[in-house]
Amino acid sequence: MVAGAVVVLAGGGAAFGLSRGDEKASARVAPLGVASVARGDLVDTEKVDGTLTYEDERGVAGLSGTVTGVPAEGAVVRRGKTLLKVDGKPVTLMYGGVPMYRALGVGSEGADVEELERNLVALGYGELTVDREFTSATADAVKAWQDDRGLAESGAVDASQVVFMAGAVRVKEVKAAEGVRVAAGQVALSVTGTRRMVRVDLDADKQDLAVVGERVTVELPGGRSVRGRISKVGSVAKQSGSGQDAKTTVEVDIGLDKGAKTGRLDEAPVSVELESQRRRGVLSVPVEALLGLKEGGFGVEVVEGAARRLVAVTTGAFGSGRVEVSGGGLREGMKVGVPAT
Repeated sequence: MVAGAVVVLAGGGAAFGLSRGDEKASARVAPLGVASVARGDLVDTEKVDGTLTYEDERGVAGLSGTVTGVPAEGAVVRRGKTLLKVDGKPVTLMYGGVPMYRALGVGSEGADVEELERNLVALGYGELTVDREFTSATADAVKAWQDDRGLAESGAVDASQVVFMAGAVRVKEVKAAEGVRVAAGQVALSVTGTRRMVRVDLDADKQDLAVVGERVTVELPGGRSVRGRISKVGSVAKQSGSGQDAKTTVEVDIGLDKGAKTGRLDEAPVSVELESQRRRGVLSVPVEALLGLKEGGFGVEVVEGAARRLVAVTTGAFGSGRVEVSGGGLREGMKVGVPAT
């Protein structure tokens, strides 16, 4: 019981007084509603800026000659299809993790040979035993593939014919337009994976907010939200700007849930809600149930049928419009006064 207190609703609006020993509040100026004291996890969040983009950006290089055909930016290229044309010949995308770093022919051995054979089988060329050895059977399958692609039927493959990447790619930017001559090592295309992601340049002093595996909410342009999970937190800080504009950030990547509808915009600004604090199994009430006490601190008005009484409480964490409270004999399920909506 708080004696001689004057209490005011947080945010203003209604007030009432209590005389010494009185446990009943006088009528409020504003109509009164009720809300429940709940027990559960209380999560506080902080919003940070991010960019909606695509995962795994990389360049297509290693080609030499004049570019004679390029895809449209935003186009998706899948296994067996043309990434671009150089000197009138198609450069074909195949799936794999080992880059095409050498010419492959009969007698070659290694993981890149196995990759090539796996792709040839997937594309329907030959009944090959997929292994690490480039045999005459491999060469026959290559010749059949080369014939269909309009290439010289040499039975050998090099970087002018095939580019290995982890999966289907989306063309982000054409770096070398048709008619431009490219040299070995020059990037002709910038491509990404096809899965959407969000990248956040998080202030270094907030890096504790980002934990790999944590769930997050992403607010898209237009106000719609989707869910995702933090997939990577950079270990090296980046510095940008100078003087008062200097910033130190860490890169945070967020993979979006499968099926998340994000539209087709690339580099779109988004807002990411990160968890800053979680209190587990605590009692909480809506923030608007708090009443500021004249002596300092806060109380809530407990509603028990027609009776109402003021109890002082200790506040804790805030989150999702609620506040952790303790003291005053509060229990889960009790009713407290709030402004009527």
